[in-house]
Amino acid sequence: MDRKSPSGTCHLLGSSLISWNSKKQTCVALSTTEAEYIAAGHGCAQIIWLKHQLLDYGVRLSKVPLYCDNTSAINLTKNPIQHSKTKHIEIRHHFIRNHVQKGDCEIKIVKIENQLADLFTKPLARDRFNKLRTDLGILDIKNVV
Repeated sequence: MDRKSPSGTCHLLGSSLISWNSKKQTCVALSTTEAEYIAAGHGCAQIIWLKHQLLDYGVRLSKVPLYCDNTSAINLTKNPIQHSKTKHIEIRHHFIRNHVQKGDCEIKIVKIENQLADLFTKPLARDRFNKLRTDLGILDIKNVV
């Protein structure tokens, strides 16, 4: 109704889910690329925060992988040239581009069917829901003995 895209992120340390986020974006995106780019920026901000927290424990990480299922959004993070088709994206959303260039995170493609964050943002068929839940390491409490 309000045309704001839902976005979600999930953060794994090794194979353990340590945080997740799901919310409507605060602005209306004019394209799927923009919506995915904004969501990737929020994921990047969380990665930066987690990296600083891990430094307190002596864990230093570089080039943390950030997975995105939109190749146009990925290309936008890697290409510092402002294209005419992306002029509408607010400057504050280009936060991710700086951190990709600095090597804080490395954005990678993930197949849509393997996008774990979909568990938090979309209504899913039972089979896909169960697969993503298993991939995240979340147990089905009915099957726990």
